[in-house]
Amino acid sequence: MDEKELFNRIALNVRVERTIKRLTQAQLAELINVHEKYIGKIETGKQNITIKTLNKLASALNIDICRLLEEKS
Repeated sequence: MDEKELFNRIALNVRVERTIKRLTQAQLAELINVHEKYIGKIETGKQNITIKTLNKLASALNIDICRLLEEKS
């Protein structure tokens, strides 16, 4: 898997999990102390994020970090 595929997988998973939790991008951004545009870039696969940020997202979404890396079938 190349980086683009990984970013797109994370993007989809963040968007799906955020939607399931009924959070807006702004609300999720506030939970992890970033700007909502940053969340938008993550959800479009345009933002390279750190493991630290990935962990913050998982924590804010109350899921295991592995769920953000899983391939959806």
